[in-house]
Amino acid sequence: MLTVGDKFPQFSLTAVTSSNIESGFHAVTNDSYKGKWKVVFFWPKDFTFVCPTEIVGFGKLDGEFKDRDAVLIGGSTDSEFVHAAWRKHHADLTSLTFPWLADIKRELSTELGILDKTEGVALRATFIVDPDDVIRYAAVNDLSVGRNPDEVLRTLDALQTDELCPCNWTKGQDTLAA
Repeated sequence: MLTVGDKFPQFSLTAVTSSNIESGFHAVTNDSYKGKWKVVFFWPKDFTFVCPTEIVGFGKLDGEFKDRDAVLIGGSTDSEFVHAAWRKHHADLTSLTFPWLADIKRELSTELGILDKTEGVALRATFIVDPDDVIRYAAVNDLSVGRNPDEVLRTLDALQTDELCPCNWTKGQDTLAA
């Protein structure tokens, strides 16, 4: 798995931003978010049980990520049509607007090293990528365990200070002096 200090791989994928298949599909590459922080998180499959709880959790913080000049990007190995259908048929997902990558060829998931060896789907992986496309945070959870989006936001805040941040540090608290 790629980790802290590695360059985030180049990619060109279709992203879904709504359930409308006529206007909700967009080509997305690394250059789409040039100069921005990126929070990229993958889930195993659409139309499952743990995944929507995470997606909704991240979606509730989308404005907070934007306030930090960060783009929230979700993704799985499902197709753009499956993403659109899930958004349409799951009430909690309908209003979300951040892009969901359709990595149906599993190219990005493979380059990141996040494919589950048994199931062949993306693990619950999260990456915080700086404006220079360097991975500054990488975490992966078992297929059965959801993430904490608030902790990802806290970590982004800490990374953006460019300072030493103690355990459980939160935005607005003092950082450590070396």
